Amino acid sequence: MNPVLKLLIDGGSLTAGQMATVAGLSEAEVNQHLEQLKKDKIFLGWRPVIDLSHEAAASIAVRAVIEIKVTPERGGGFNRFAERLARFDEVESCYLMSGGYDLLVFVKGPSLQKVASFVSEKLSTIEGVLSTSTHFMLRCYKEHGFLLDGGEGPTTRLNVAP
Repeated sequence: MNPVLKLLIDGGSLTAGQMATVAGLSEAEVNQHLEQLKKDKIFLGWRPVIDLSHEAAASIAVRAVIEIKVTPERGGGFNRFAERLARFDEVESCYLMSGGYDLLVFVKGPSLQKVASFVSEKLSTIEGVLSTSTHFMLRCYKEHGFLLDGGEGPTTRLNVAP
């Protein structure tokens, strides 16, 4: 495996200098690997982990998870539909799923009304959509492997009476 890719996966947001030290490469070599990974569309970018439970950050966006049942397109299956859906700015992630629905979509918007409007006016009107089920995210406890501090003290187990 490419040593820089391994560090990106394992090391999070290390600087090129830190990756060079860990991988035993020069900083120039690390930068070459990064450029090649970008060119090959393997490394698509850095992503911060933001705790939206803080009041200042909560105003950034409302997030929702949407389960979608669709009719697969002739000659394109789910792929063409998912690619079309993924082009919407509101869509953060889109996954083909097994089970009770076909696609799982993560969306965000500046308000609950904007996300609801996206679902009712854009998503549900696309030809082939059979049904949607929208779940608004109320609180996040862990994001991308990071435990988020909810501002509460240590949790204790409730006493159980016989």
